[in-house]
Amino acid sequence: MTKPIEWAAARLRATRELTPDVRLFEIEPDRAFVTATPGSHIDVVVPIDGRPQLRSYSLIGPCPDGLYRIAVKRLASSRGGSIGMWRLKVGERLTISAPSNSFELSYGRPEYLLLAGGIGITPIYTMALALKQAGANFRLLYAARSRGDLALADELARDIGERLQIFVGEEGQRIDIAGEIAQLDRRGELYVCGPFGMLEATRRLWCEAGRPLAHLRYETFGNAGNFADVPFKIRIPRLGLEVEVPANRSMLDALEDAGVDMIFGCRRGECGLCVLPILEASAPVDHRDVFFSSEEQATNEKLCTCVSRAVSGCITIDTPDRLPTQRHSSASLSCRG
Repeated sequence: MTKPIEWAAARLRATRELTPDVRLFEIEPDRAFVTATPGSHIDVVVPIDGRPQLRSYSLIGPCPDGLYRIAVKRLASSRGGSIGMWRLKVGERLTISAPSNSFELSYGRPEYLLLAGGIGITPIYTMALALKQAGANFRLLYAARSRGDLALADELARDIGERLQIFVGEEGQRIDIAGEIAQLDRRGELYVCGPFGMLEATRRLWCEAGRPLAHLRYETFGNAGNFADVPFKIRIPRLGLEVEVPANRSMLDALEDAGVDMIFGCRRGECGLCVLPILEASAPVDHRDVFFSSEEQATNEKLCTCVSRAVSGCITIDTPDRLPTQRHSSASLSCRG
């Protein structure tokens, strides 16, 4: 079973703009500060459309002053998480989880390659500082669309110097991932965090190079999908329900709103807890998860309701273990999201 989340009250101590659309949040917990390891995250209860929902954010830096620091990128396609965070005012009360780590940094390898794209720099930044302190042999490759999108770049240049290499898409610069993998010590490890396309390319090239999967570590902020978000319908014959899914809401949100008792975990398409079988689809399904392989997605047999959606029209699904129920106000706080 999943370990219960330990919740704590906290206060938003300060904010600071890292880029025009990335904001740093300093959060002061009411109870004793818990030191986090590189790659850790905290869950924050975010008010979205009047409902408390969970969002996970990587912790930035070792935080020796007892403040948790996270960075939130405001997304135009956001379902409310980033908008809700950006609406918070300094001094507001928050509910946060204790730090947890599903992207752990191991020590003692002969060489490390850190790969970050955009807002994916947040956990990678902390790893770079830790590896430098440990005297490890490492490099950090950081890609962004423009120089204005390079959050934490100045801090990294100051702290790790020549170990940092920056790639700016607008200037025609691209990371040669295959070449970088080829140069990495065979016993080395690669850590990657960034857009879905970067993750997929890295995983494919790592496997093609015959590298052990155990030496590839990654965290994702999800897949933006291949199609724009549009409204569509869900039909659930077993429950006799037809549910409208707005463009700015997920299938999981809409099912919960309709009173379907859903099981969920990450809300990022990673854990697979919210998966449901597809019975019929009148249009293509935009699979946005990282739980299923591309081959499994192509079968169109199942989907992760937290991120995937129909391109248009209607999708018919089954909910064998989900029954309509009276929602409790605390239901959305029961799992990580």
